[in-house]
Amino acid sequence: MIKGYKKKIALFPGTFDPFTLGHANIVERALTAFDEVVIAIGVNTNKRTYFTVDQRIRMIERFYKDDPSVRVASYENLTVDFAKEQSAGHIVRGIRTVADMEYERTIADINLKISGIDTLLLFTLPELNSVSSSICRELLRFGKNIDALLPAGFELEELDEK
Repeated sequence: MIKGYKKKIALFPGTFDPFTLGHANIVERALTAFDEVVIAIGVNTNKRTYFTVDQRIRMIERFYKDDPSVRVASYENLTVDFAKEQSAGHIVRGIRTVADMEYERTIADINLKISGIDTLLLFTLPELNSVSSSICRELLRFGKNIDALLPAGFELEELDEK
């Protein structure tokens, strides 16, 4: 590392239940602008998840095991506070729809005001617009195979008893 150079770290927050092709594409594209991406799994007790937080961490870490520029962590505090804990200067978010854009813009504005941390919004590739964790969870609950919606080589774990 060059003396005086500060590593550019981005936080990519989400539930990632499960981690999809769209998520992997956002990470890949974010790595063209940042030295490191922290995939930050937000713990939201109000959200009905399919996989446990520990399972999501293990699955994503296993997928990126050979890429030192990607880290995985979970958090329960405000995203901007966790970003600061991780030395992340930016938050990265993916946008699929106009509704996503409006919501993310509002959150990005507030985050910038309260923390000084800027948000980089990346538009989902058109062919991935229909891929969502919500759809994947629904398909899994009905016993359907979702391999086509996951990054190549991504392995789902068997469901833990909650």
